[in-house]
Amino acid sequence: MPATRSKIGLIDGQAGKLCYRGYPIETLAENCSFEEVAHLLLKGALPNASQLSHFIGELRNHRRLKYRITDFLKCLPESGHPMDALVACMSACGMFYPPAMFDNPVDQHWGAAMRIFTKTPTMVAAWHRIRGGDEPVAPRDDLSHAANFLYMLTEREPAALAVKVMDVALTLHAEHGMNASTFAARVTGSTLADPYAVVSAAVATLAGPLHGGANEDVLATLRAIPKGGVRAWAEDQVKNKRKVPGFGHRVYKVKDPRATVLQKLATQVFEQLGSTPIYDVAVELEKAMEDLVGDKGVYPNVDFYSGIVYEKLGVPTDCFTPIFAMARTAGWLAHWLEQLEDNRIFRPSQIYEGNRDQVVQPIEKR
Repeated sequence: MPATRSKIGLIDGQAGKLCYRGYPIETLAENCSFEEVAHLLLKGALPNASQLSHFIGELRNHRRLKYRITDFLKCLPESGHPMDALVACMSACGMFYPPAMFDNPVDQHWGAAMRIFTKTPTMVAAWHRIRGGDEPVAPRDDLSHAANFLYMLTEREPAALAVKVMDVALTLHAEHGMNASTFAARVTGSTLADPYAVVSAAVATLAGPLHGGANEDVLATLRAIPKGGVRAWAEDQVKNKRKVPGFGHRVYKVKDPRATVLQKLATQVFEQLGSTPIYDVAVELEKAMEDLVGDKGVYPNVDFYSGIVYEKLGVPTDCFTPIFAMARTAGWLAHWLEQLEDNRIFRPSQIYEGNRDQVVQPIEKR
């Protein structure tokens, strides 16, 4: 039985389609900014010029972190993974914005959504700076969501191409139906838990190696493939039934539409910034895998090219999954808000396979 009903994301794995509220991902990535896409997910419709201006104003008003949250990040071990830091920081952040701050549930829910959505990039960038021994870079109100994140990460105003790539990447990762982290968010939200706890639960789920982090594995794999031996390596993997990171998807039986969009962006990036051996290996590997397992519905997914592109832009490898979380926050919050519209706590049934009618023996006879 389906877990729930939703009007947010539609995935057609056989046709390779992904839509946000009815809009194909390809058209959104080509024609809309990430802010417009976030408005679509959170508000239910693409904004007009006036609505977008108001929405952007709300976003920029909530980007900053309270100094005690920054101090909290400074207390975490610098060797910690950014996803662990994000889980901890998100949970702690909720203590600074209790529901009593708001006059009614509508204001409470929207205020929380805005704070979580806008502060997540600030948390990710702040932790990256702090663990390196540097002070966090304050957000800038004159930059877009994507540009501001790159600026906070590097303390340099990013190039136009880098901003475009990041903006599209955020759009592509913003929503993907009832995946593990979104389901975790809806289950947690159905208990009427604090929204910061809702997103923290989703982030923790995304941190699991079977959900997030695949683009990190892709880079490690591409570097491990012997030079000039891509085809032979791929044949060996397929022969021995080993999983190749970045290929295959639980839903898509054709090429992930997000991978197609990212591949076009990757081409632009490497044409302008210069190709690298790892990109050349990736292109060759995709061709080899299509020959070997394309007829079985195993094609590149969104993680295959995203890590390659992020690395070229100078993003640290272990920040790849936090960027995924930054984008998916829009989808998680959209599902949280939808869950609350007609909420019922999740209580799935189970099939019990344990023992029955056991007799307790006295402890001296066990």
